[in-house]
Amino acid sequence: MKNNRRKFIQTTALLGASAIFPFQFCKPKKAENLTSEALLGASKGILDDFGIQLYSIKEDMAEDPVATIKAMASYGYTQIEGFDGGKGIFWGMSNREFKALMDDQGLNFIASHANTFQNLEEQAEKAGNIGMKYLICPWVGPQKSMDDFKRLAEEFNKQGEVCNKNGVKFAYHNHGYTFEKLEGQMPQDYLMENTDPELVDFEMDTYWVYTAGEDPIAYIKRYPNRFVLGHVKDKSPDLPFDEANGSIQIGKGIMDFPAILRAGKDNGMEYLIVEQERFEGITPLEAAKQNAAYMKNLIF
Repeated sequence: MKNNRRKFIQTTALLGASAIFPFQFCKPKKAENLTSEALLGASKGILDDFGIQLYSIKEDMAEDPVATIKAMASYGYTQIEGFDGGKGIFWGMSNREFKALMDDQGLNFIASHANTFQNLEEQAEKAGNIGMKYLICPWVGPQKSMDDFKRLAEEFNKQGEVCNKNGVKFAYHNHGYTFEKLEGQMPQDYLMENTDPELVDFEMDTYWVYTAGEDPIAYIKRYPNRFVLGHVKDKSPDLPFDEANGSIQIGKGIMDFPAILRAGKDNGMEYLIVEQERFEGITPLEAAKQNAAYMKNLIF
């Protein structure tokens, strides 16, 4: 059943892309050569801002975070989403020192993945003090029952309250397990429908939604303005569909990002964050450079 649904998603995505986005991978042409529909798409679709999840370049960050951040700015990223690499989300610096590094490079440190179940008050205060937008729970793991997800929904609301009073927002980043039915229910649906939209936002990892056999576009449209952040992570065509570690440079995989990101932007997705976790014949830094080039030239 899941294979059939997956084939349907792939087929409809390709048909939709060919019908609506025939110029999606091309650079803008002169205005007189574009139809009015294409002009409308181009005027909406050129990205001025996009970010990278630092986990994509975690080895480089561990070796030299300052040089690595400078490289990201030189590639054209304007936003950074962090994670805790063992030295905290500020990589051994104070929150204000890390913010100064970002400012010097013209970067906006919009968010970070963090352990929101420990020291959340302190983390939220430091994040809020430097103008970060989000602290994000990146992982809770598969749960044994829907009762566990019900407890998580309550916990997310509480974490959202803590973040909110410190001037930052809380979000949850999905993996595939919330898109696998449990006791006849879809955990992701329960989390979205039982968390307070004023306190809890979501970061859609498009790769994991797709790998679970679901349609990212359908979910974005089903819950408008809830997926405020989105991970742009492509899926290799050369590996089994359900391969967990199967990402590839954006534009070289099977995911229709012009259509996905159009749906995202039309439904409240404000932050687009590049992520890649698997590298073959290429360094993480070179992959980050190629991914930035794709994002800069993307029209949707």
